[in-house]
Amino acid sequence: MSIDAVVWDIDDTLFDYTSADRAGMRDHLAAEGLLDGGTTVEQALARWREITDAQWARYAAGETDWQGQRRDRVRVFLGESLDDTEADAWFDRYVTHYEGAWALFPDVLPALDALAAGHRHAVLSNSSLLVQDRKLRVLGVHDRFEAILCAAELGVSKPAAAAFHAACDALGLPPHRVAYVGDHPEIDGRGAADAGLLSVWIDRDGAHAAGAAGQRGPHRIGSLAELPAVLAADTRFGVGSTFG
Repeated sequence: MSIDAVVWDIDDTLFDYTSADRAGMRDHLAAEGLLDGGTTVEQALARWREITDAQWARYAAGETDWQGQRRDRVRVFLGESLDDTEADAWFDRYVTHYEGAWALFPDVLPALDALAAGHRHAVLSNSSLLVQDRKLRVLGVHDRFEAILCAAELGVSKPAAAAFHAACDALGLPPHRVAYVGDHPEIDGRGAADAGLLSVWIDRDGAHAAGAAGQRGPHRIGSLAELPAVLAADTRFGVGSTFG
């Protein structure tokens, strides 16, 4: 059974979000004078990440909107009751530092080039089109994708099957002819598998334990260099890993 298209996650799959976020926040904290009270960079970064994850979960659950989760990240981090304008201004200053550290993973362009002739490509992200469309343009890969779909505009987010099926519909293909590549073992890996796509979970640093084998589990890889072989073999059944 052939795989005709690949749908991609963006953050920490194509784009090195974690490194950019850490570098940007480190520079931002220094510029804001927030490292002068005995707080180390690592402590501040860990707290920012914890708050980001918590506010993102609220957004994914529909408890706040896109701008609201950004503002609340700032308020909780600073421990201050900022108004919307003040919170937006602080976050915008952070974004300036964050965008200065944007980069693709080094295995991305070779993988896209290797798959260009035989596969169509799209993006499905749990973010906002306003953010991700611009990001792909700045990174120079926007034109590689036929469709760019984001949860904020779809009204449904991964791991819901409807999100993955919306990407398949945008390509005009049934799920069994589409692969999904993402970095999160449950949101991306298990979600795509349960939706009937060929699920490929990229675990670059091996930080996650491999999941229990299952009939429709994600195929685990450590680099996008492994992806062409996975697509050619169509190992949709089982979670065999080619690394680790």
